[in-house]
Amino acid sequence: MTPTDRHRWQLRLVNASFVVLLLVAFGLLHWMSREYHLRIDLTRAASHSLSPASVAVVQRLKGPVRVSAYASERDDLRRKIRKFVGPYQNHKKDLSLEFIDPDANPQQAREAGIQSDGEIIIEHNGASERITLGALKEQNFTNALTRLGHHDERWVVFLSGHGERSVERAANFDLSTWAQEMRKRGFRTRALSLGDHPQLPQNTAVLVIAGPRARLLPGEVKEIDRYLTTGGNLLWLHDPGPLRGLERLAERLGIEFAPGVIVDPRSAQITRRTTAVVIARYGQHPAVQNFGEQTVFIDAAAIILPENEDNNNKNGRSSADRWQRQVLFDTRAEAWAETGTLRGRVAFDKGKDTPGPLNLAVALSRDIPANEENTAHKTRRQQRVVVVGDGDFLANQYLANAGNLEMGLSLINWLSRDDAYVNIPVRTASDRTLTLPPFTRLGMIFTFLILLPVIFITGGVLVWLRRRRR
Repeated sequence: MTPTDRHRWQLRLVNASFVVLLLVAFGLLHWMSREYHLRIDLTRAASHSLSPASVAVVQRLKGPVRVSAYASERDDLRRKIRKFVGPYQNHKKDLSLEFIDPDANPQQAREAGIQSDGEIIIEHNGASERITLGALKEQNFTNALTRLGHHDERWVVFLSGHGERSVERAANFDLSTWAQEMRKRGFRTRALSLGDHPQLPQNTAVLVIAGPRARLLPGEVKEIDRYLTTGGNLLWLHDPGPLRGLERLAERLGIEFAPGVIVDPRSAQITRRTTAVVIARYGQHPAVQNFGEQTVFIDAAAIILPENEDNNNKNGRSSADRWQRQVLFDTRAEAWAETGTLRGRVAFDKGKDTPGPLNLAVALSRDIPANEENTAHKTRRQQRVVVVGDGDFLANQYLANAGNLEMGLSLINWLSRDDAYVNIPVRTASDRTLTLPPFTRLGMIFTFLILLPVIFITGGVLVWLRRRRR
């Protein structure tokens, strides 16, 4: 069949239409790639993406963030910095990156206090943080953004002088690791003995009472009572045993502690420890509402919220101090507070032990009337208190268990009124390094660099010799 002129024109029109449609499709794809960004990280550990903790911190920053990188143009230094900052820019459009060559602008580098090539300065709302090239890791960068997100100086004061858990010592019983993690996120911590300083500092954001082992003096109790009366925020970590002079504090808060140590048979099956309690379900309080990690408590005491008419009215407020109380988390129904010995087989004794479910942590808050505020609390409209029946969960020995660190930081953020940072995950990046024993490394070097090449070369020589003989 001989094609006619009409058929030729139709074929040319079809070809031209195909080319035009193809060019339009490429144009639309180009436009969509500029307007819409889709990035998929298929690596097992998401090594090319930000962790949920970093994303949460970036999204909570209000206002532009400026990153100034003092990096020379030699090598691929700028490419590495741009690749590192890029994922943060994907989640925050007003995070800008500017490169400054310290060799071409030595005066500007000196004014900025630059000490090494590749140093980065992050600026936000008039504050700044700096990171050297060697410390340019996701955890350090995210912690710097967290510190910039806080607008004021937040002092966490730990009561000392009575055998409390210390923020300065590194013993298993103490809280130095937790304090170090707080400092990374912009908190300032100090231990304070009321014997040396009779009054709590006015800039105290949160007072922490962590398991005193000696009785407080009447004047010290009076100062704590004054701090609480004038609107101070408090974290009370109470271990099983006597109150050591803090009976007046418990009475003011309207709480009691059940005698004995909490025993949870189901948790004991997991932890192999009789007095360990694993918590996986939490209340609806803002401090723990979206908390998704398990927490582990060792040798904990149960908190009792009296429900009589003298302490509470129908809406849950104290008639004396107007506290709003809410349980953060409690135990299972089969748990109980054991008052007897913990040796051998431990069983619930009706009439002696307190049956579950038992409260492990309670949050209290109240609105402070204007006539009760002092100069230290002019801007604070809500007073916040958290009481936990255990201090071990934040101790150096147990802080790494499950979500204990996350819980401690979430509570301290809520108490210091940093609501935007409550329930932010702590771990910014999983461990992606592979550490091998020396013997294994030597074995791999011998196998891949010596043995296999020798085998391949020998095999090739033998094949060559056999073919040559033919």
